[in-house]
Amino acid sequence: MGWVYLLLAGSAEIFYAAAMPKTGGFTKLGPSLFCLFFITASMYLLSLATRTIPIGTAYAVWVGIGAIGTVAFGVIALGEGRSLLRLLCFVLIFAGIVGLKLLSAESNQ
Repeated sequence: MGWVYLLLAGSAEIFYAAAMPKTGGFTKLGPSLFCLFFITASMYLLSLATRTIPIGTAYAVWVGIGAIGTVAFGVIALGEGRSLLRLLCFVLIFAGIVGLKLLSAESNQ
């Protein structure tokens, strides 16, 4: 269940990161409340994940999910750069997440 919580926490991080520019530095109430809700949800779900996943692994995976998701949002929705080097970095982050998951499963045996 820890990995489900971690996936949900990373997803919530994507939502708040994507919403953050709309808050106007937290001066606009609606977007700010949306952002704060997902920040809180992300932290809570991350804390649940750390019940069964080591903190170093959980934090690195959480950050990775948020980074990949936010970059994907920027590329798809905001027209941010799609260079080959940027894509390579994207793949390296993903490989790190998968590696941490596999190594975490290995250490639990």
